[in-house]
Amino acid sequence: MSKDLNRLLRPKSIAVIGGGAWCQQVILQSERMGYAGQVWPVHPKASDIAGHTVFARLEDLPQAPDAVFIGINRHATIEAVQTLSAMGAGGAVCFASGFSEAVAEDDTGADLQEQLLAAAGDMPILGPNCYGFINALDGALLWPDQHGATPVDKGVAILTQSSNISINLTMQKRALPIAYMVTCGNMAQTSQAEIASALIDDPRVTAVGLHIEGFKDIRQWEALAAKAHAKGIPLIALKVGASEQAQAATVSHTASLAGSDAGAQALLERLGIPRLSALPDFLETLKLLHCYGPLPGGNIASISCSGGEASLIADMAIGTGLSFPQLTDDKKTQLRDALGPMVALNNPLDYHTYIWRDEGAMTRAWSGMTGDDIDLTFSIVDYPTTDPTDWTCASRAALKVRAETGARFAIAATLPELLPQDIAQDLMAGGVAPLMGLQEALSATRAAGQVKAPAEALVCLPGTIEATRTLTEAEAKSALEVCGLRVPQNRTVRGADEARAAASDMTAPFAIKGIGLAHKSEHGAVCLGVQVDDVADVAADIGTDEVLIEEMITGTVVELLIGVVRDPAHGFVLTLGAGGVLTEVLRDTASLLVPSTSDDIRAALAKLKIAPLLAGYRGQPAADMDAIITAIQAVQAYVMQNADTLGEVEINPLLCTPDTAVAVDALIRKA
Repeated sequence: MSKDLNRLLRPKSIAVIGGGAWCQQVILQSERMGYAGQVWPVHPKASDIAGHTVFARLEDLPQAPDAVFIGINRHATIEAVQTLSAMGAGGAVCFASGFSEAVAEDDTGADLQEQLLAAAGDMPILGPNCYGFINALDGALLWPDQHGATPVDKGVAILTQSSNISINLTMQKRALPIAYMVTCGNMAQTSQAEIASALIDDPRVTAVGLHIEGFKDIRQWEALAAKAHAKGIPLIALKVGASEQAQAATVSHTASLAGSDAGAQALLERLGIPRLSALPDFLETLKLLHCYGPLPGGNIASISCSGGEASLIADMAIGTGLSFPQLTDDKKTQLRDALGPMVALNNPLDYHTYIWRDEGAMTRAWSGMTGDDIDLTFSIVDYPTTDPTDWTCASRAALKVRAETGARFAIAATLPELLPQDIAQDLMAGGVAPLMGLQEALSATRAAGQVKAPAEALVCLPGTIEATRTLTEAEAKSALEVCGLRVPQNRTVRGADEARAAASDMTAPFAIKGIGLAHKSEHGAVCLGVQVDDVADVAADIGTDEVLIEEMITGTVVELLIGVVRDPAHGFVLTLGAGGVLTEVLRDTASLLVPSTSDDIRAALAKLKIAPLLAGYRGQPAADMDAIITAIQAVQAYVMQNADTLGEVEINPLLCTPDTAVAVDALIRKA
């Protein structure tokens, strides 16, 4: 990502092409925000726009502008972009619509977008069909509509393709300092990942929130994640929409289990980018990251003056991955000194109201819920909408805790509207995170603890050739065996004589399967536990011309599914889960992207509901985890060797015993 967006995003001069209300707003809003650079309106007929002298042509400008808002029709936009590129302008926002996003209504849109790209050359453009951006650090607003941004010295950056969502986010009253708001539009030339990469070059940006509709170039996202991690700038995502995973042509169980969104989730996890599912959670997470950066983990403490609130946060934290460590002896000593003998000491803690208004005692008690073993401490406080005067003691106590201990400390309101913006701003100024809404606070805490380094290995990218051929089970097993997968002794036969001969060369009992059916058990084409004398008759009854005879595996601890599906948007999705005939009933799976490390695979298997079976449940023997990892790595090896032509691979089941892991069914679909 070598595109230089510095002049565009942090301009010393702004040109505005067009004379309508939208263009006037760009000029007026930059002035209101205190923009100190040059502003040059461009219009062929007007003499004055928003109090500024107008230039009739771009060629008349004093110099090539750093940033340009192009507020004219789509055909004129292309001509303007070409002129600006030739002048050496820093970049442009293309406001006009009617390009590739309008192809369904106007078949000229795609052609016009190609013309726009050719006209731009190396000059960066945002859009088209783009609202532009707000730079609240320097007061530069190439933004034609209302907004709620205010000047800040440092803050978070937010990127979205949705202009309406971006407007709404600027209107937040949560004391979140927004340094940049950028809309990406069509991303015809400049991608969301490239914009984010440019924003984190500004040392005033503390965190970046990405509202993502889709990933265009995985390599750009990998580069962004690596750069952000190196700079210590956390990224979070609000990912919406379904991927372009081609499920219509799949024949495996894996496709239905992985789902259209599994690839996106696996990619974000691989990039170390936490995912949020709601805008309030998204904003609260950015706020927490702005205050403290990524949290070391998910150990939290809560203190409140109500048992109801203590119970509420304890219940709401279930399933979040957050935990409440037991109070240490030194914490109990400090709390007992501040609270006296009437309070039962627990985490979460109900400290009653004995010390309310005693700021010293409140500070000592709240400080007692911090420490090296606590990643974030909540003090639950709801400020009344009638008269919050009596609650100033809570604000002052929180600020003192932060000042005296340096601990990560948050005031959390159970309801978002019960933490007024002015109070939240005062808390933020003193280093206390004001979290609005208990559910939002817990989601933000969880996400802030999930920021991590991206995977070192690059995602294996799939080819574009359509996969239309399904290998037989024997062919699939043979191909995977070459890569290190263990399979049973087997023979493919036709007729009774070949069946008897095969049985005499192997050890009973046998599994006999029909060949040519994707889901053999659903067709009654699988027979297990067959003895030597019955092989010929069973093979004849299976119902297919060819049958597969193989030795059965005994001593199975658990059956696993290993599946890989080509996802054009995200790579190859590796699905691990409960296998066997109940795979789709249990729906117990975890998804990764190829290639994944052995450690990643172990962590994914540990998340499964059947993980206790793998470890040896209630005195039963444990599965051979090393053998399981070897089997999964063998499948990954096959995928990477055949990435250009592969559609999907599935092992179901992988029979896991105390000393081995054997694939007794395999499916491969490729070109």
